[in-house]
Formats: sequence, C-alpha cells, structure tokens
Amino acid sequence: MSLRVSLTVLSTLFCVTINAQEQRDSTGTTELEEVVVTGQYNRQSVDKSVFQVKVIPRRVIDNLAANNLADVLNQTLNINIVPNPSSGKSGVQLFGLDSQYFKILIDNVPLINDEGLGNNSDLTQLNLDDVEQVEIVEGSMGVQYGSNAVSGIINIITKKSSAYKWQINPYVQEETIGSEYGFANKGRHIQSLKVGHNISKKWYMNGTYTRNDFAGHFGDRKGQDYERNDGHRGHEWLPKLQNIAKALVRYNGDGLKAFYRFEYFDEEVALYDSLVRTNLNSATQTTNPTASDEIFLSKRFNHHFNLSGNLTETINYDASFSYQQQKRDVETYNYRIRANEKFDQESFEYESRKGFYSRGTLNNLFRNKWSNYQFGYEVSAIDGYSSSLAGNFETDHIKRRLESYDIFASAEYIVSKKFSVRPGVRSLFSSKFDPQTALSLSSRYFFENGYQLRAVLGTSPRSPNYDELFSYFVDINHDLRGNEDLDPERGYSAFLHLNKEFWAEDSAWSLKSKLSAWYLSVDDRIELTIVNTNPLAFQYNNIDSYKTWGLSYTNTLSYNKLQLSGGISFSGQSKSLESQEDFNDDYLYSVQLNGNLSYRLPKWNTVFSAYYKFTGKQYQFLQDQNEEGEVIFIKGEQDQYGWLDATVKKSFYDNRLQLTLGARNLMDITRVNTVSGGGGAVHSDATSSVLLGYGRSYFLKLSYNLNL
Repeated sequence: MSLRVSLTVLSTLFCVTINAQEQRDSTGTTELEEVVVTGQYNRQSVDKSVFQVKVIPRRVIDNLAANNLADVLNQTLNINIVPNPSSGKSGVQLFGLDSQYFKILIDNVPLINDEGLGNNSDLTQLNLDDVEQVEIVEGSMGVQYGSNAVSGIINIITKKSSAYKWQINPYVQEETIGSEYGFANKGRHIQSLKVGHNISKKWYMNGTYTRNDFAGHFGDRKGQDYERNDGHRGHEWLPKLQNIAKALVRYNGDGLKAFYRFEYFDEEVALYDSLVRTNLNSATQTTNPTASDEIFLSKRFNHHFNLSGNLTETINYDASFSYQQQKRDVETYNYRIRANEKFDQESFEYESRKGFYSRGTLNNLFRNKWSNYQFGYEVSAIDGYSSSLAGNFETDHIKRRLESYDIFASAEYIVSKKFSVRPGVRSLFSSKFDPQTALSLSSRYFFENGYQLRAVLGTSPRSPNYDELFSYFVDINHDLRGNEDLDPERGYSAFLHLNKEFWAEDSAWSLKSKLSAWYLSVDDRIELTIVNTNPLAFQYNNIDSYKTWGLSYTNTLSYNKLQLSGGISFSGQSKSLESQEDFNDDYLYSVQLNGNLSYRLPKWNTVFSAYYKFTGKQYQFLQDQNEEGEVIFIKGEQDQYGWLDATVKKSFYDNRLQLTLGARNLMDITRVNTVSGGGGAVHSDATSSVLLGYGRSYFLKLSYNLNL
C-alpha cells in the first residue's frame, strides 16, 4: 500500500479522527452535547474540559459492529494494535510505548488483569456491549491516575441509565475469519442479550450476557486433528471462547448517587502444538500420532461500588471501592489424535492478580468565581503471582504483594473569562519502591475569534514488571537476571492543542479543526545491560531514555446527514542507551493518516460508514547480539500498510430491528515485512514479517431493540 494510494483513499473519504465527531440522536436532527468525565472535577462538556479528551461514542462502536476494544482503537491516530497470535492477546502502543506505559480504566477504576493493574491489558478481553463511550487522553496523567499512566489513559464509560421502563436488546453476529467460515469450527460467532429496567424514578438496573466464539484462523495450518509431522498442525491465530456476564444496579437520589457494577469474564484459549510424534510400532508397522497441547483458562471477577453526592451546596464527593481478581491457569496434556483422547493431564496456575482498590475525591472545595479545588486519595493492595511457566524465575514461582497509598490535589484558577490554569500534584507511596511524585500543569485560553488553546504538562512513573524484577535464566550458555533494586521509570510529556469550530451558528455546515503538538520522554528506562564479560552475564538496570515528538492535524465536517473526518500525524522517536558507546540516538520518523465517512439516508433508514487508517513505515531500535555475543541495538524497519473497514446499517420497524452488514480489513492485510540491519554479519539485513491480520473478513449482525 503506497502513500499515494492512501492519500487517494483519504481524499475520497475526506478524513480525520473518528473521535471528535458530534453525536446525534437516532433521527439525526438533534445535536447532543459531547460530555466527558475523564480528569474532570464534574461531568462536563468536552469544550469546557481543561484536558483534550478524545471521545469514541456509542454510535461509532455500533457502526463498526465492534465487540471489543481492539476493534475500535484500530482506527485511532497515534495508536497501534499489537496482536500476538501465539498467545491470543492484543496489546496497544501509544507514541511507540507499549501497554506497560498505558493505563485502561472502567468508570475511572483501573482494570486488573493477570499481569498488572490498568496496564498490560489484553484488548480482546474488554467487551463493549454495555459501554456508553470510550474516552482517551494522551500524555502523562500521573496526577489524576497514578503510576503507569505515562503515555496516556483510556477510560471506558459504561451505560447507567435508560429513557425507557424496559429495554431488551438481543443480537447475534456471524463473521468470517479471513475466507474461513463454518457453523461448527470456523469463523466468529457472537450471541448477546442485554436487559435494562427502570424500577422507579430513582432505581435502575441492567444485565448483559455475551458469548463470543472465535474459532481461530487456520491459514496454512490444519487444526487439532492433523496427524502429519510437517509443522502444519494447529492454528495460525489461536481459537478462543469467551463468556462475559455483567450486572449493574444504580440509585439516583436527590443528594446521593450510587451504583454497583459486577463483571464476570471467562476465556478459553487453545494452543495445539505443531510437533507431532508418530509413535511407530515396529512390530505391527502402525503409528499412533500424539501431540502435547495446552489450554489457557482466564477468569476475571470485578466488583465496583461507587458513591457520589453533595456534602454541602457546593462541595461534592466521589468514591469508588473495587475488589478484582483475574487468574490465568494452564492445562497441559498429551493428545491421541486419531482417538481424540487426552491423557497425562495436569493443571497449573499460570499468572494471577487480585486485590482491593479505592479512589476518592472531594471536588469544588472553597469554590468561588475565580478558583476551584480538588483533593483525592488512591489506595491499592494487589497480590501478584507468576509461575515458572510464565517466565524464567529463580524459584518455581514468584508471589509478591504490592501496596500503594497516593494522595493528590489540584486547583483550577480562572484568571479571566478567557484564561484558566490548573496545577496539580500527587505523592505516591508504595511497599516496594521509594516515594514518587507526579506533577501536572494544564491551561486553557479562549481567543476572540473562537479559537481554543490548551497546554498540558504532566509526569508519571512506570513501575518495573515481574520479568524485570525477578527474571532468572542461568545455564551453561546463558546468564540473564532481574534486579529487585530497580527504580520506577519517569515519564514527562507536554502537549499543545489548538481547536476551532467554523460555521456552527449560522450555517448547516459545521467544521471542527484541531492542531496538536507534543513532546514525551521517559528517563531511567529499564534495559538489559552487560554486568560481566567473562562469563557473559546480563541484568536489567535503569540506563535508558526514550523521547518522541510529533504533530497532528484533524478535521471533522458535518452537514445534515453527512459526516466526513480525517487526520494526519507525524512523529519521531529517539532512544539513548548509556551502556553502549556511539549509540545512534537519531529520531526515527513515521506518519499515520486516518479518516471516515458516515452518511444517513433517511428514506431508507440506512447508515453507510467507512473507516480507513494508513500507517507509514515504522522504525524502532531492536535489541540483538553481534558475533562476539555482545548486546547491541539495531535499527528495524516495518513496511507501511492501510486498514479499511466498511459497514451498512439498515433499520426496520421503527428502529426496533437493525441489520448491519460489513467488512473488516478490506485491504486484505496479513503479514507486514520487517527488516533489521546493523547487527553484524550474522544479523545484518535480516528480513522477517509481523502477523497483523488474518485477511479480509465479512460480518452480519442482527439486533432487536424492544423499548417499553
């Protein structure tokens, strides 16, 4: 996919980002004010927010027929989805930093997973069936959301109200996986039921159940029952079966609001080994092929209780209490292929996290015409476990408890009608690391001609993970060790956003434009270093730094039933390594473009949508070894590619029945080539490929809305 072709597609769609569009009701005639909660003192419109918050509304989620978070983030600027077909997981990169530096929250509470709290989340495990909107803030958000919010945060806002006495919404969705589809063992099959009920004016409850059966992608593989030992047994993309149950009870009184939300998640991922043992019986000259397989079982429980209300006429409070647990077990067994029989079965706990989390704020303290204040706390006590199967550790398993106690405060000063500024500070205390500090300074200025300028400065630490702390891989040829004395990394960011809305008052046309610039750096980054040369030994240490800067420009054009949007992002990344002489820390540059078109045809009660994203060549420094066995970093290059999704949604019977037809990955992307050079004679100019997709897929979704 060339840049010229991508620009042609973008000019056809007239792109920008999918996040900044105006929401409209089902008739498309009434504009709804876009309201956000992330980083705010009170729920308020996005225009009044001191932060630049991107919003992916429910309308976009429905148009994409998105089932999980990866389905929608795949079209967002500055974000790259990183699938791992060998584990079944999908992570996220923002500004070139992986999911360790990015925090995912549900209703302002970080989501636990088997590797972390808020970070390292698998996007395919985050179901969107009860979601109202997704809010994204880029840049270090340590004051508002604590450690590991270095490159940004995603806040998933769930639906907690309904305009109807009863709301019943079942749907089914059938999808091909590339060109593969079948009712039994091929394709993707989703069934879901959501029921909401207003018990009274003050009480509301809902419940959702979803079953998502992803049968995997065979590619050139032949599945579980293939018995030849030629490397073709199993799947290219692992099959997984998910069952998700959610429930919500909400109370909305005069001076008190409260809700309790529960989520149960269950996932089964099957890994069928490509190595087949023929087991020849020389006496009978017969074979009995067997293989060693694994089933990974993940379970997550999430209890969230929230209270909010007024202490006085002006002061309000908001407090959340959450107990969460996610555990990943592995079942290992041998499999007699012809008999479809398991034997020598064993089960182990693979990885897990469980614990208590609470966050509370007092808002509008000492509020007057020119100032406002917020104080808050955040505490967590998390028990983590990783078995020897999940990594190379000095002991059979690693079990640690991490407690953290944070307090934070911020103030918003309204200097004039045009200018306001918000400084903030957080102190972070933990049972493992020395005390840390996070700072922020945000401001907003309104110009006479309608332009809005936002400047956001922020810091956030990133805590070391289990591998960096506890790795232990030592044998006659290797010596690689973790370091329990590591310090948290330090992230810093600066963002400028210039916004302007044109023709909004006196014309049917509306154009929203945004120009953004940023600089982000991470100091004390953790890398493997050589601590001994004879014999050669490695250890994780704080010796690295990472920097990135960039520009983006986005536009959203609306006219009656037509919306066009598009954007471009240009960024550079630099990495410095103190332990390597003459290390090339030049900036490596890349470009992204995205856009979408949405048109509603009232006569047919039909919405046509198309979403496109182009990712230019990407460059990064990769760890390697030279011929002498020394650790070096080389320049890697990944080819450019484009991703196009399209849908047609038709409504029947007064919008009660909806049929959505669509296609994902119309560019038929599967593997993207990568080239690395500079690693010496052995590794120089090595070419490989990254598996990004399973090809062009088609889906059909049928949903029914019963509103009483």
